[in-house]
Amino acid sequence: MIELPHFSPLRATATKLPPNREALDRLDHLLVVAPRDDDSALARLPHGKRLATLRARAARNGDDFACSRAPNARATGLTVGTFAAERGFAALSWAAKAVRECLRDKPRSLGIALAGLRADAERAAAESLLAAAGAAAFALPNFKSKTARAPRLGTVRVFGAREAIDLRSARAQTLGNNVARWFTALPPNMLTTGTYRECIEQIAKARGLSARFFGERDLKKLGAGAFLAVAQGNATRDAGIVQLKYRPDRTAGATLALVGKGVVFDTGGTNLKPFTGMLEMHTDMQGSAVALGTLLALAELGVPFGVDAWIAITENRLGADAYKPQDLVKALNGTTIQVIHTDAEGRMVLADTLALAAREKPAVIIDYATLTGSCVSALTERYSGVFTNRRPANALLERAGAESGERVWPFPMDEDYDELLKSDIADVKQCSVETAGDHILGARFLSRFVPKDIPWIHVDLSAGQHKGGLAHVPTDITGFGVRLTVELLTRTTAGPSDLARRLEA
Repeated sequence: MIELPHFSPLRATATKLPPNREALDRLDHLLVVAPRDDDSALARLPHGKRLATLRARAARNGDDFACSRAPNARATGLTVGTFAAERGFAALSWAAKAVRECLRDKPRSLGIALAGLRADAERAAAESLLAAAGAAAFALPNFKSKTARAPRLGTVRVFGAREAIDLRSARAQTLGNNVARWFTALPPNMLTTGTYRECIEQIAKARGLSARFFGERDLKKLGAGAFLAVAQGNATRDAGIVQLKYRPDRTAGATLALVGKGVVFDTGGTNLKPFTGMLEMHTDMQGSAVALGTLLALAELGVPFGVDAWIAITENRLGADAYKPQDLVKALNGTTIQVIHTDAEGRMVLADTLALAAREKPAVIIDYATLTGSCVSALTERYSGVFTNRRPANALLERAGAESGERVWPFPMDEDYDELLKSDIADVKQCSVETAGDHILGARFLSRFVPKDIPWIHVDLSAGQHKGGLAHVPTDITGFGVRLTVELLTRTTAGPSDLARRLEA
């Protein structure tokens, strides 16, 4: 069994009061954030003249920040920066730089003084800095035999916030993002199909969630031939689908279904990948980790609607029993599929999982997957692609992406794309022999497994990994998708039922 970490180790508090000298003496480092060209707010803080001098130095040098130390007994570190960004990607990217500057001092305790900002800028700066600090304070798995244990940031206190800071939302989103990143980073011989299921069930038990496992025998009875085709080449018979339930009201069902691709290692199967293409294939389960993290974030927030996470766990292995091109399989909803390429396993796994989730009749289904390289080719690793069976959802998704800082771009879903998936022997081809537009064809394939009366969103996680991190996240593995979904369902809309109503209006 894997030892699970504390996924939200950072303790954050806030006060409307500015920091005084006593508060400064209790901090290892203080970050002061002020508007441009206004020293009046700095003058009211301890060592205000020094702070104004630091900001002037940064401006002369064309830098975002300037650092020094306070003349107190603790020699508290000081970083001064200006903030002029709106909420979203730019604000989060700025916050990542600010936190990185502060962490050069290796503080355990960090203060953030918001000095003279407008109310909207104050909220954006505080929210972004808490997100960046929460991501930076969390350590991804490390198995070096000798590791220098540097002190990690443990507490953050926000000073001078005139309006209440939503610490609960910051904590929930940090929790979900850290969960998604940590599981995605685990080596494949540690996060096996069996251990992944055990970890999910352990988390569920600790957080009062219920979990049900559909093993291979259960899935065979249900007729989930698409999932089982991928799993049949595995060395062990422990693949399956976990249904994780959050219910604020025990009598209510789920109005939201989150579906995640959890291929814990993808060799490509019979159509074997080259070795460089296989080096990151332990991360091919990150869609499921995002679904898990999103459910935990929503549960932490105590949202008033039921949520299911359907986590599809398997490997895609090469072996004597592995599925092959031109195999014919039948999915859970009765659709027959002509297999074309065994490395298009993600859509096979998701097909049955979507069909299973749809049986619960949720108001909305959202799935997450590292489905195609085509989406990376189209967008790079800075945006993720979104696809939906309700065109009005595109504007809402773009807005949620812009506001959350997890930017998305909608792709077409016109029916004539299905011509490229026509089969002479089955209802549908798994994919096209041609590779152009595979991200669109993958989404069109998946749409067959969601009833037309259920609004559905597919997120192709092209921004799930980005060299050097992305926005507020400092690691290559970004955990992209948690903030986007929380934003969509708690700020852009009032939950899945409201989202569904808007899409049908």
